[in-house]
Amino acid sequence: MLKRAARLASAALLLSAGAASAQEQVVNLYSARHYSTDEALYSNFTKATGIKVNRVDSDDAGILARLKAEGTASPADVILLVDAARLYQGEANGLFLPVKSAVLDEVIPANLRSKPAADGGISWFGLSTRARIVVYDKIKVKKEDVDTYEKLADPRNKGKLCIRSGSHPYNLSLFGAVTEHLGDVKAEEWLKGLAANMARDPKGGDTDQIKAVAAGECQIAVTNSYYLARIMRSSNPEDRVVADRVGVVFPNQNSWGTHLNIAGGAVAKYSKNPANAVKFLEYLASPEAQNYFANGNNEWPAAKGVVTSNAALKAMTGGSFKSETIPISAVGANQTKVQQMLDRVGFK
Repeated sequence: MLKRAARLASAALLLSAGAASAQEQVVNLYSARHYSTDEALYSNFTKATGIKVNRVDSDDAGILARLKAEGTASPADVILLVDAARLYQGEANGLFLPVKSAVLDEVIPANLRSKPAADGGISWFGLSTRARIVVYDKIKVKKEDVDTYEKLADPRNKGKLCIRSGSHPYNLSLFGAVTEHLGDVKAEEWLKGLAANMARDPKGGDTDQIKAVAAGECQIAVTNSYYLARIMRSSNPEDRVVADRVGVVFPNQNSWGTHLNIAGGAVAKYSKNPANAVKFLEYLASPEAQNYFANGNNEWPAAKGVVTSNAALKAMTGGSFKSETIPISAVGANQTKVQQMLDRVGFK
């Protein structure tokens, strides 16, 4: 009898432990963001909600490939990507679950999220923004010669331009935006002009383009704003030399405004914890989380009414700048068309 009672007690304990484990609240995150400041965000979310964050890190392309391979078996609940083109691609491939959130609809501007699905659900939301800016050699180039994207293709700038590969998502998003503004014919002529004005074949990342200007390899470059902000915030003497040598332009201040790209989030199509996933995205859009999220990569908060505390960004812009307001979803929709244009004009 005693042995039987002991076995029953042991079984009861196991069942109790299993029930507790089954009740554990989690959100499984696939993230293309790799910033130490995000750790504090996730910890604070768990403290506030009791929901544990399990994170898997990869780049945008790797995450999308993994979601496709895993299919319905995927454990992913939330997806964080760092480019509008990739967010659009994930939506187009049916990898996201459109959700309805009054909180996110209220605080995230309509142009920084996907188009509504048939039932009104939103597939992805921008959570921070960065600008695609122009840096130039302050000694050799006049600011007024590079103060619009269109002027980068002007013959006056022949042999002066450094830029990374045209097929990189950051450039595809910029080119998609310019196509939305100018129309297909003028945009293709513009891309042809960019290709003709290059100081060298595209290579390297955005930081390499900035340093190439400072080194005299070229005189003009296109970069995301956060790469320049990193250099400006650096204590490395070599970075200080670079920061002092280059000027910065937020293009098209007298027309449509500077192009913005985003880092954003979505709920995975086969999420097992969709309610927790929405809570997590709502938390990232909250005022207390937005500056942590954006400052982790020297970006601007996406939520309405939240102002950056980043000194480098304030110094770079003089406090504010005019940004374009076209829907990011339209920029993403132009990607295939833009790639075909790049092939036709010989932009590598």
